[in-house]
Amino acid sequence: METIGFLASAVIGLSLGLIGGGGSILTVPVLVYLFGQDPLISTSYSLFIVGVTSLIGSVPKFKAGEVDLSTAVLFGLPSIVSVYLTRAFLLPAIPDVLISFGTWDLSKSMFLLVLFALLMLAASISMIREPRVAITTPPISSPKRSYALVLAEGAVVGVLTGLVGAGGGFLIIPALVVLSGLPMKKAIGTSLLIIAAKSLIGFSGDLGKYPLDWNLLLPITGIAILGIFAGGMVGKKIEGARLKKGFGWFVLITGFYILVKELSASLA
Repeated sequence: METIGFLASAVIGLSLGLIGGGGSILTVPVLVYLFGQDPLISTSYSLFIVGVTSLIGSVPKFKAGEVDLSTAVLFGLPSIVSVYLTRAFLLPAIPDVLISFGTWDLSKSMFLLVLFALLMLAASISMIREPRVAITTPPISSPKRSYALVLAEGAVVGVLTGLVGAGGGFLIIPALVVLSGLPMKKAIGTSLLIIAAKSLIGFSGDLGKYPLDWNLLLPITGIAILGIFAGGMVGKKIEGARLKKGFGWFVLITGFYILVKELSASLA
């Protein structure tokens, strides 16, 4: 299972390199089901893996002029604040057992995995369906409305990242294209920088809270980094839209698997 887990780690980076998101949605399932890690600790590990991988992947994008720093700051600041507050206060405040009906309990771990599965389903639909907006979409005519929506979505994505450890690229990229008027390539590069900043700052808030297995964490991160560089090279030769749709179907199936597995286990 660990061998499969390391192969899946490469897929995480590959997706980030190809489409600027999507891969991070697999990190927690890989850690939980293939490496046998606790769901709560897995969200912390995921922040580190996704953060470091995205940061390194954003460097060539920045050199190529495919990162918009002003938009990254505008979207990233509320996202960073909300992810840090979520990890520091909201997540610890969630009780170990949320709901009890007779002998059935909705545990904190099950809640996080079910929430993650639902997020995976939403991400897969975003990747599978045809984009409603062309890549060359112009900026929204009202800057005030655009800025307010960018700030609001940044905060929402930060909360989701804090809860489940996913980068949220599938939410960030459409927001950058539609609300900020960025072309797709620049949206992907900017998304990587935003994901890196909020994930690593969120992880910093976890230091000292959970035991960290660096012997597991560093190899997975290293393989994901190799994957993101491979994704960048493959993306120059293969149509990204087709790969994105195929990966979306894979995420959809994985999301359904987690949802069915957790709900059936709770009813057993």
